[in-house]
Amino acid sequence: MSIITLNTRSLPDSAVTTAKINADAVTDAKIADDVIGTEHLTAGEVDATALGADSVTAAKINNDIISGSTELASEPADTDEFLVSDAGTLKRIDYSLIKGGGITMADQFRLTSNFTNNAQPISSNLERVDTSGQGTLGSGMTESSGIFTFPSTGIYLVEFICTHFENGADDATMYVEIYVTTNNSSYTAVARTYGSNRESESSTTIATSLVDVTDTTNVKVRFDVDNSNSSNVVRGDSNKNETHFNFIRLGDTWWQIQNI
Repeated sequence: MSIITLNTRSLPDSAVTTAKINADAVTDAKIADDVIGTEHLTAGEVDATALGADSVTAAKINNDIISGSTELASEPADTDEFLVSDAGTLKRIDYSLIKGGGITMADQFRLTSNFTNNAQPISSNLERVDTSGQGTLGSGMTESSGIFTFPSTGIYLVEFICTHFENGADDATMYVEIYVTTNNSSYTAVARTYGSNRESESSTTIATSLVDVTDTTNVKVRFDVDNSNSSNVVRGDSNKNETHFNFIRLGDTWWQIQNI
């Protein structure tokens, strides 16, 4: 019997085929570390069990994948997106569709000095509050000749707090009124409160209303005092709030909600 010795030099090209290799014949010890590359992997070959714990790091994740690896340090832009589960299906949604839910505007003006007689409207000696410790929130109101313009559409709480005292005749009476226009022309009283003082007495009369600002060009407010006796003095002070006006935006108008 003759023994034939084979080596790689005596094998013709393609002589060793997969059919000539027993199952499990090629072990890890016979495979170089750099032999298997991603080009030899087919879809689905690497599953979760093949990955080590924490083996996929943030450096290996694209920046369009939600990972929390980068901080957003300011309010999101309207087109920034969030993930939500819509009946179990993950979907993205723009921030503009879900933002809100908090008060974003609060402003306050006051009367800076006393006056008597009627004022339709109160049109002078008005200022935004500015004493130490006072403040406003967001884009505030603008005022011209007693007409107040809103900075944005929305539902606003408007308050007229009038402090007054009687400085002469007994039983002086007055009306405190909030007027609104929706066409930047004709005004309608939306709140009216009756006040009365006896001689040398003082009191505070408050009128309030919710105002639906659907258009900042046309929807505006003013504050009137109908004083039946000139001895009834409306009080003002430039250092503290006596007669003053509050404006708080509570949320979107019904028109805005309907058109989301």
